[in-house]
Amino acid sequence: MNGLFIIDDSMIKISQLAEEYGIDIDDNMIVLERTITNKGKSVCRINGKLVTLTILKEFGRHLVDIHSQHDTYQLMSSHAHINLLDAFNSERISEIKSTYTSLYKELMAHKQEYNQLAINEQEAAQRLDLYQFQANELKEASLELDEDIRLEDEKMQLANFEKIYRALEETYYSLHGDQKGLEWLNIAQTALQQGSDYNTFLKEKSEELTSLYFNLEELSFQIRDYKDNIQFNEARLNEVESRLNEIARLKKKYGSTVNEMITYYEKVQKKIDVLENKEIHNEQLETKIKELTEKTINSGIELTKARKETAKLLIKTVQSELKDLYLENAKFDVEFNEPASNIADDINENGLDRVNFLLSTNLGEPLKPLDKVASGGELSRIMLILKKIFVKHQNISTVIFDEIDTGVSGRVAQAIAEKMYDVSTNSQTLCITHLPQVAAMSDYHLLIKKSESENRTTTNINELSLKNKIIELSQMMTGTEMTESAKEHSKSLIELSNKYKQGSQ
Repeated sequence: MNGLFIIDDSMIKISQLAEEYGIDIDDNMIVLERTITNKGKSVCRINGKLVTLTILKEFGRHLVDIHSQHDTYQLMSSHAHINLLDAFNSERISEIKSTYTSLYKELMAHKQEYNQLAINEQEAAQRLDLYQFQANELKEASLELDEDIRLEDEKMQLANFEKIYRALEETYYSLHGDQKGLEWLNIAQTALQQGSDYNTFLKEKSEELTSLYFNLEELSFQIRDYKDNIQFNEARLNEVESRLNEIARLKKKYGSTVNEMITYYEKVQKKIDVLENKEIHNEQLETKIKELTEKTINSGIELTKARKETAKLLIKTVQSELKDLYLENAKFDVEFNEPASNIADDINENGLDRVNFLLSTNLGEPLKPLDKVASGGELSRIMLILKKIFVKHQNISTVIFDEIDTGVSGRVAQAIAEKMYDVSTNSQTLCITHLPQVAAMSDYHLLIKKSESENRTTTNINELSLKNKIIELSQMMTGTEMTESAKEHSKSLIELSNKYKQGSQ
């Protein structure tokens, strides 16, 4: 299976993921590919690069949004509402939220460090003993940066001394001596020199060959000198192997490389300093936590203010959409939590707020959470409204609606068709439907049919011509029986859809 997606500059998350996983994007195109073999093995690629299924899904979540009549958790769950609210006005909120998130993470890190120090004296003494033992063991090892790499290289040379010496010796004596390489090369360059006075080509090649001769002669001398100076040192080999064994023992406890162990040693030294001077560090941390708490609260208050202003815009937008789908008496609101008596208790990863979308579908009914107020048909319309509003702000490339129009008909079905078309102006939109009003609105109508043959089920997908589209819409209205009135009604639906599309452009 392959999927080709065109992305634009607004899809920042996709660009960030591509950079994180080293995936090149050319011509703003992303190709997702998954191959499943007969044996069940799965191979995933993004723009030709092999990736895990997890990475493929991560890209897919930011490119495709699949929405069915039962797949409403994100929009219905209050846990997701705060992120949807932020996305609705991301241009303003993202910068404020980024500042808050940075302060929040720093605050949590300092609190965690403070809590780790708040241990009883016995446990603190035990930790101090452990850290001191580790520090002493690493200090006595006198490790040097990249020492393991250098020793492994030296061991390789010492252990293979005979092969190295033989290679040098054979190379040198292949070049020097009677009837050897340099002698024949000298004969060749002398022959060219004898004719170089009469031919420019011979003169040019003679000079090149002479240069090669002297270069090769110099190389042979270097090989000779290196050969004469290297010596096998069995004692040094034993010393290197012993040192590597010691390093290997330490690696099991402190890191996979010498450099990692040196870094660990530095961290342990800091932990020892903290435990030995716990009171001083506690005071410093308390001061820092107090300072960060105040900054985080102030940033959170600014974030809350921006969210409440955004909520007013969202409420107004949703109310307008509700009327278009014949929910004239419905009311939508955004509920914020009441501030705690100690505002520091409200600090969480999303700010100081907890947000919930509320709805009332009938006149006189109180506002309630979304999942507690809507019937099947109402739920389909509400989900479509929210999807239309948020899909643009979530920068989704493709939206798939899987029969979310279940439970509606008549003028509401036509209104839903129009809303789906509105969604398609910002994102590629695929829709599985049994409503003729929705199917008539499509730019491309694909008919999906299942058939059985030889105890196998196959699925066929065919794009319909205008003529066949009229026939299919008629059958959607009447069942298997085709009537002229149904065909005329189908033509009217298509004309009505085209008229809406033209008016929306």
